[in-house]
Amino acid sequence: MKRSKITITEKTTIINHESAQKHVNSIKPALSKMPIANVIDRIIRINEGLRIFWSSSQGWASIKAAKLLSISRLDWQVSLSQCLRLWIEKPSVQYHDGYLILGWSNLGTLVEGTMKLFLSVYYETYRNDKEFQIIRQNKVQEPDALKFEMLRQYFKKRIWDASWDKWIRCIQKRRNAIHAYKNRAIGTHDEFLENIRSYLNLIRYINFRLPYPDDIYVPKETEDHITIETKIIIKNADKSKK
Repeated sequence: MKRSKITITEKTTIINHESAQKHVNSIKPALSKMPIANVIDRIIRINEGLRIFWSSSQGWASIKAAKLLSISRLDWQVSLSQCLRLWIEKPSVQYHDGYLILGWSNLGTLVEGTMKLFLSVYYETYRNDKEFQIIRQNKVQEPDALKFEMLRQYFKKRIWDASWDKWIRCIQKRRNAIHAYKNRAIGTHDEFLENIRSYLNLIRYINFRLPYPDDIYVPKETEDHITIETKIIIKNADKSKK
């Protein structure tokens, strides 16, 4: 699917929800037929590609956005993606609840980080959203300081539809089980694995809605990040010779 050309300014037109959802729905093979280990490998590749480009996005993102992205721990998003492998095997009865609580915390943190990345890239758009920008103590809250619930509310109003919000609310509730004492629903191991699959669709969706100067920079879920980085270096070297 052809990607719209975007200049990241306060007047940026974000690729719309419908186009991104159509893109996600068109990706083959179907997630339900993909082994969970392969799903996680794809998550790792995309998050590594996001780290490579957006942690050094000076000259493309706005000055303020690039500064924010440069200090964001996108490397932790990669590490947390790799940690999803810890939760593939079904736990024994003895460890079941603690295992799921930690797994949901891992997944929920990734979801929150992905949402913060999106707002950080579109920093100027968010900062100039007079109707829905999040203000505390008379100051607009920076994307990296927003709590999960604040993010959810903003995305519900501005970014996507009710189906995504419903999924986010489920992830939020499951993740909050890490504050263990009060009884909370934590679901089953099979449900958790299905939500890892849904997270792959989330980062596909977010990645499609992010603007890139050229398709070579777009993270690919089936391409190793080292290959992507090498291509970028070669492309930049060619540009410098001209």
